Amino acid sequence: MRSTARQRAWYFYDWANSAYITTTATVILGPYLTSLANRAACPDLEAGQVCTNTVNLLGFAVLPGAVHPFLITISTIITLVALLIIGVVADRSAHPQWWLGGLAWVGAAAASAMFFLDGTNWQLGAVLMIIANLCVGSSQVIYDGILVRIAAPDDRDRVSSRGWALGYLGGGLLLALNLVLMTGYESFGISYGLAIRLSLLSAGLWWGLFTLIPVLGLRSLPPRALDELQLRADVRRNPVRQLANTFADLRNYPHTLLFLAAYLFYNDGIQTVIGQSSLYAQSELRMSTSQVMITFLLTQFVAFFGALLFGRVAGRLGAKRTVLIGIVIWFAVVAVAFFLPAGVFGALLGLGAAIGLVMGGTQALSRSMYSQLVPKGREAEYFSFYQAMERGTSWLGTLSFALVFQFSHSYRLAIVALVVFFLVGGLLLTRVAMRKGILQAGNELPKVL
Repeated sequence: MRSTARQRAWYFYDWANSAYITTTATVILGPYLTSLANRAACPDLEAGQVCTNTVNLLGFAVLPGAVHPFLITISTIITLVALLIIGVVADRSAHPQWWLGGLAWVGAAAASAMFFLDGTNWQLGAVLMIIANLCVGSSQVIYDGILVRIAAPDDRDRVSSRGWALGYLGGGLLLALNLVLMTGYESFGISYGLAIRLSLLSAGLWWGLFTLIPVLGLRSLPPRALDELQLRADVRRNPVRQLANTFADLRNYPHTLLFLAAYLFYNDGIQTVIGQSSLYAQSELRMSTSQVMITFLLTQFVAFFGALLFGRVAGRLGAKRTVLIGIVIWFAVVAVAFFLPAGVFGALLGLGAAIGLVMGGTQALSRSMYSQLVPKGREAEYFSFYQAMERGTSWLGTLSFALVFQFSHSYRLAIVALVVFFLVGGLLLTRVAMRKGILQAGNELPKVL
């Protein structure tokens, strides 16, 4: 089935923000911010050593190696409150694409400003990371909510999967360009540090520039359905009160709530693996930055085909069964990562390919599954709960990862602790009755469940 003009425009926000998520949030920022914190706490630290001095993070003494996962946890807690309100406001807006653009451009500005990170100023990086993560998470709420307006129930698995696939293609393309810059920096007449900072700048500029396509392409969205709650004038005037009503209203949709609980666990596991894999590869497996970038480049392009493959499989088996298959593979990925030998680049490439196979598919199909469980007319409002557990805003997994490292000084123990998230999330997902949940939300049943 061919995509419509609106769907093609919608896809490009995945293409736009994946540059920041891949180059900055996933590959560069974790190790780079850790190096700045290490430099601040242990100026004479030699390669391969673990800094046991601490830095001050909000009044707490934290090891430099735990700064990045702790910051993700902090940014998530801040983002959680903001994006819930933004979801309510966006549902009341006749032009959600402008909210999408405004949030994206603020986030892109913060991401671009990471060019100025140098020396020991990891604190500036912490502030910019929190702003960028807040904006990518909040804009994603609006972006996900628009899916319901541009795709029929039977078409959402395909549309969602194509959006994720294009995102991995765009993120991988910029990562490839940055890999050339960071491996051949001498031929460009620049230092390695400047190459890293230019790569951070490129991700912010890419995010801001390509956001123009969905903002302009979604100018005339079809009207949203309104339910009785939204027609109550007092609630419409007060988004905080509407948010409170949404919390209370979730009791009427038990399978939507159960899906959110399942997603909280298995997606936190996914996001922590993705977000901390660069740090794990460099600090525990002793891989170079260029080796890590090559691995992520492979992961991105495998994820492009993986997202499309999972979309096709879901067309035959249904999204829920396909996601459960993906969770089993994620469980195996974490177990293998624990035993991965240090310094063996081929083993890291194999693990990266396995991650790419399931990375896009499980997330894309989770988004389309949830869209079926959301009451009509309240898409952004309900997707704000979903986005609280979505990419770049997971917190339970990163908190667990940080705490395990803080007390054990071992990234291997930190990574293997994540198997619990896939186990619990998968078990909860098996209890979600999609047919009943879709009917409870007042939505049309797709042909394949």
